[in-house]
Amino acid sequence: MSMLFSPIKLGPLALDNRIAIAPMCQYSADEGLATDWHMIHLGQLALSGAGLLTIEATAVTPEGRISPDDLGLWSDRHAAALEPVINAMRRYAPIRIAIQLSHAGRKASSEVPWRGGANIPPDHARGWQTEAPSNVPHAEGETVPVALDAAGLQRIKDAFAAAARRADALGLDAIEIHAAHGYLLHQFLSPLSNRREDEYGGSLENRMRFPLEVFDAIRAAVSAEMVVGMRISATDWVEGGWDIEQSVALAHALEARGCQFIHVSSGGLSPLQKIPVGPGYQIEFAARIKRESTMPVIGVGLITEAKQAETILAAGQADMVALARAMLYDPRWPWHAAAELGASVTAPPQYWRSQPHEYKNLFGDTRLGQR
Repeated sequence: MSMLFSPIKLGPLALDNRIAIAPMCQYSADEGLATDWHMIHLGQLALSGAGLLTIEATAVTPEGRISPDDLGLWSDRHAAALEPVINAMRRYAPIRIAIQLSHAGRKASSEVPWRGGANIPPDHARGWQTEAPSNVPHAEGETVPVALDAAGLQRIKDAFAAAARRADALGLDAIEIHAAHGYLLHQFLSPLSNRREDEYGGSLENRMRFPLEVFDAIRAAVSAEMVVGMRISATDWVEGGWDIEQSVALAHALEARGCQFIHVSSGGLSPLQKIPVGPGYQIEFAARIKRESTMPVIGVGLITEAKQAETILAAGQADMVALARAMLYDPRWPWHAAAELGASVTAPPQYWRSQPHEYKNLFGDTRLGQR
């Protein structure tokens, strides 16, 4: 049996296979509201046959958006805009659906990638004042963020909890807390961006405090059936920054709090990063955390081939694999992987007749003749 197409559970959540679609920003919302693009984009991915689909980084406050065109969940109006998209996916696909809740911190107020992705100053029509653990900009010449005070920290914790309650009310299956890629919670973790001298800065224990408080706030805000996990950057790829040893300590702290999965990525905090990009370049970080914890570990990073994914799982380096760009390029990647590995995959009955003759039972026993 293929490991990739074997079932797995994240807490109480049963998944048909070990393929996750990673959250991918679309920069296509209208004042944070889901649009027709989300219906089309998420709808096609819901039919992919993957076990889990994670909706893109979704801001918990307007200031927490990466760009002015990011998706948000900071009000009931935003939940109402997302509801028909989720209902459509539920109607036609058995895929499990998660959402990534995020605050961009000092990397907020940025232009969309196809317009260059540069920082937008606060006095620009599309920009705003950013906030962060410390008043240290992401890069030289960018907006200096406002250092969050105690009231600001509480406001953001409350916003994460409120967004989580909306996600729960929408009937989503899981929440992934975004503590990776240089965004706010990662900024608290890394000594490169966290220069605080209070109980939220300095020691590793102090730097982990706010991300863990956000986890606790979300866990307390949602039902027991809602799965809650976290995505992290295992290293900053910068000397003196956040690294794998600290990531293992964070994993232990999360596990003690009942975290139900950890999604292991890397980088994004500093333009000084030096990343040796190549196939599966982040998997060793996932493998290290998997060796030292018992919660399910999701590996990610240039996983593009079926046999590559199968080998990662068979070697015990991760419990699931996540794909992003490869899934955009080929939204039927799970179908093709199942065909290559001799496995079966879920597909809607409207598509059963597309099954090539050489891949008998790719979609299971369809019992649908050709007409």
